[in-house]
Amino acid sequence: MAEEQREQREQQRQQRDAPGVRDVRGGAEGVAREPRGRSVRPEEAHAWEALVATARRTVSEGLVVGTSGNVSVRVEGTVLVTPSGVPYDRLTPTDITGVDLDGRQVLGTLTPTSELPMHLAVYRTTGAAAAVVHTHAVHATAVSTLVPELPVIHYMAGALGGPVRVAPYATYGTDELAENMLHALADRSGCLLQNHGTLTYGTTLDQAYDRTAQLEWMCRLWLTASSVPGLSPTLLTEAQLAEAGERLRGYGQRG
Repeated sequence: MAEEQREQREQQRQQRDAPGVRDVRGGAEGVAREPRGRSVRPEEAHAWEALVATARRTVSEGLVVGTSGNVSVRVEGTVLVTPSGVPYDRLTPTDITGVDLDGRQVLGTLTPTSELPMHLAVYRTTGAAAAVVHTHAVHATAVSTLVPELPVIHYMAGALGGPVRVAPYATYGTDELAENMLHALADRSGCLLQNHGTLTYGTTLDQAYDRTAQLEWMCRLWLTASSVPGLSPTLLTEAQLAEAGERLRGYGQRG
């Protein structure tokens, strides 16, 4: 019996001291652990919780399937991002994954998403970006294969800065794709990625997600209207979209 207890204590010690994790509260069995390296700051832990909730929302609302797509949020100089190939419903506080703006991993042991170059490109070039959502939404991806720009079917295009462009295709996870995305994103807060999906950013996770959902909805609307035989959908003029964009800037509650 004493030998079994010694073995159990040794196993617990090895688990506690395993590379990549350390106990947050002195090694008590079953408590949360955090990655080795610098400590996770409270604001980062809170942001990670919100990021995981947003990532799970992309699945539950049909914007991604499995582990496709990815989400990130910036906390000062650290970018928290979903790890590669891990189902979102399995992510825990101990899985926090963070890099600096040069892509060096500063938090966690899991490999960051393969689309990290796109996320970092947005943060480096867009001062207003505090969160990025990338999905493989069905209708948006379908539209990306048909046109170089989403036709202005609805005034909510104004909420994204204007007509939504399609970034030319490039292999996922490459600097080429990140560069193509930046060109399509110029003066916009969202774009389509040809034969791939969507990317939007916002000042908050909620805003970035809402922009993704609106973009997918507009793509579905255009595809639906365009499918009626013998008819073509009416599109908004440049002036109409500009007017709507001005009104949208003051939309919602203030203060």
